[in-house]
Amino acid sequence: MVDVNLVLAADIGGTNSRFGVYEGNGAVMKKMAGAWLATGESDSFAQLLERLRTTSMQPYLGNLRAAVFAVAGPVERGNYSAPVYIDWTIAASTAEDFLGAQTVLINDFVAQAYACRALPGKRAKTVLAGEADQLGTVAVIGAGTGLGQAALVPLPGGRFHAVPSEGGHGAFPFVGEEEQEFRRWYEKQLHTGYVTLCDLLSGRGLAAIHFFVTGRKSEPPEVSRLLPEHPAVRDLFARFYGRACRDYALNVLATGGVYVAGGVAAKNPDCISCGAFATEFHASHTMAHLLEKMPVLLMDDQESGLWGAALLAGQQAR
Repeated sequence: MVDVNLVLAADIGGTNSRFGVYEGNGAVMKKMAGAWLATGESDSFAQLLERLRTTSMQPYLGNLRAAVFAVAGPVERGNYSAPVYIDWTIAASTAEDFLGAQTVLINDFVAQAYACRALPGKRAKTVLAGEADQLGTVAVIGAGTGLGQAALVPLPGGRFHAVPSEGGHGAFPFVGEEEQEFRRWYEKQLHTGYVTLCDLLSGRGLAAIHFFVTGRKSEPPEVSRLLPEHPAVRDLFARFYGRACRDYALNVLATGGVYVAGGVAAKNPDCISCGAFATEFHASHTMAHLLEKMPVLLMDDQESGLWGAALLAGQQAR
């Protein structure tokens, strides 16, 4: 029998797939069970779902009102996605067959945007103080396996709507000869004609900067551990991150503030709390006065995407 108050939320990322069952109507949600699964250990979306039977979520499967899956890629025709960093496709119909519940796919940073209005957003830590306009657009950006972006746009009656973006796959704007030297080196490493924001502002991008600066090649987890020993690596990454946040904040006119999400900042908060980030975020000869009013917050709850998807699922069920 379907429970009218139970919904499933999922955040399918290139590295980890997070799942949760929540009780509530969208305004107030309570997590009942959850599971993290390594995405790469499944050969298909259907196989990933089958693995849920071995987790604490098994008793809830088949007893759900609705489900929302946040996926790391564009959603086509409202029910299908071919994520860039996952070897298989995702279809809402596959989840509906497995769960027996109405299912919606959304971009993963759409979920992060809705999370700004859920528990993770309320617990976000202030990185740069400002004066948020409560009726202004909110920018959400975050580095993880790639770089995600979304905007939370206010609507009449206190409602809001999240707008997805795939701007992370655009070319990164390098400035000055030092950065151009790195760009030329990194393009050779990537065997591509230009470096995207995803290439640069991600775990592998942080590892590339570490390799370029120190001459030592290391995997992203090791670079995170070594980062306190290499402030030059941190500051260069922070400069790039600050520029990406500034540019996106200006693109969407984020007078409501900027929320930084994603695993890189959550695991390496110094990358956005150091002076190099702040200097680059505020650097503009035309819009510095506006940027200085925009607060920047770190949403470091690594299940924030789940909470955003749960909020939407609860509203859908209602």
